Amino acid sequence: MTSEHSVSKKEPLVHISKRDRISFGKAWGIRIIAVLISLVVCALVIVALTKLNPLEVYRSIADGAVGTERRLWVTIRDTMILLCIAVGLTPAFKMRFWNIGAEGQILAGAAAAAAVMIYGGDSMSNGVLLVVMFLAGLAAGLVWGLIPAVFKAFLNTNETLFTLMMNYVAMQIVTFCIVFWENPEGSNTVGIINAPTQAGWLPALGEWTYGWNVIIIMAITLLMYFYLKYSKQGYEIAVVGESENTALYAGISVKKVIMRTMAISGAICGIAGFVLVSGASHTISTSTAGGRGFTAIIVAWMSKFNTFAMILVSFFLVFMEKGAIQIASQFNLNENASEVITGIILFFLIGCEFFINYKVEFRKNRKEAK
Repeated sequence: MTSEHSVSKKEPLVHISKRDRISFGKAWGIRIIAVLISLVVCALVIVALTKLNPLEVYRSIADGAVGTERRLWVTIRDTMILLCIAVGLTPAFKMRFWNIGAEGQILAGAAAAAAVMIYGGDSMSNGVLLVVMFLAGLAAGLVWGLIPAVFKAFLNTNETLFTLMMNYVAMQIVTFCIVFWENPEGSNTVGIINAPTQAGWLPALGEWTYGWNVIIIMAITLLMYFYLKYSKQGYEIAVVGESENTALYAGISVKKVIMRTMAISGAICGIAGFVLVSGASHTISTSTAGGRGFTAIIVAWMSKFNTFAMILVSFFLVFMEKGAIQIASQFNLNENASEVITGIILFFLIGCEFFINYKVEFRKNRKEAK
């Protein structure tokens, strides 16, 4: 009895073990509970900091994001762009290649698309011009993603630092291009490109203001899902991500996979640059990417590289971003107030993944199980 007593005394109060599996319903149940708790915490923070009715603040956030048809389409447009970048980062991250250079790849694609838009706007039909812009953005992003991949494959350079520094190189190239494209001269901005003719602008699709943005990016999302899940190259990406030694033993060319995957990743980010120029801002500047390349990393990780889950996460982040503008104007608050709300919700969403992946048992429950 003494030995049993000493053993139970030494056993920790809480025991954490990794789950073998968890049902789909239970996993989403945990996530829903986390969201509900986060909303309660947000309400307490809102009352403490602003003395405002939390429900009014939540209603204003929703109004700012989807309150009118125009706001809804802008939210959809920005969601699609963020989704496209996250989808582009996914194959690289799944391969454990830490591509922090999406900002540069977006800028490269945007600059190439803008160049075609400026120099080819008068000499091509709009359909041909859009196709050439798309291909130019894709090619520029591909090259920008391939450069660090080649150095990683053959010289084993640090991809995180390399891709990060490529962002700054892309910004300087765009700055250099703006000097030649200034409109009006001396403004240090390009201005709206082809405003009178709208050459190179993605047109509305019927009543869908940004319908082509949705179609292009949803097609990429669908293709990436099947590419990663069912193709041989998707399998190779997963194997290289798990262990390069295992990949080599299986006869997979690791160097080839690294370069091919980063070329795809960069190309998709380049397409996002094309969509930004042609289907959103219709101009180019050093702030065209707008930090989306870093936000997309959060989207990819929170979605666990599931491209369909990225749709919801991207929408949520853009929804909160648009809501921030609304509550700042309606309640005379700093936009950081909404960012605090977003941060709290993200904290709970990320934290709940622990309970999805790990099982927490207390001493009493463990004894009863035995």
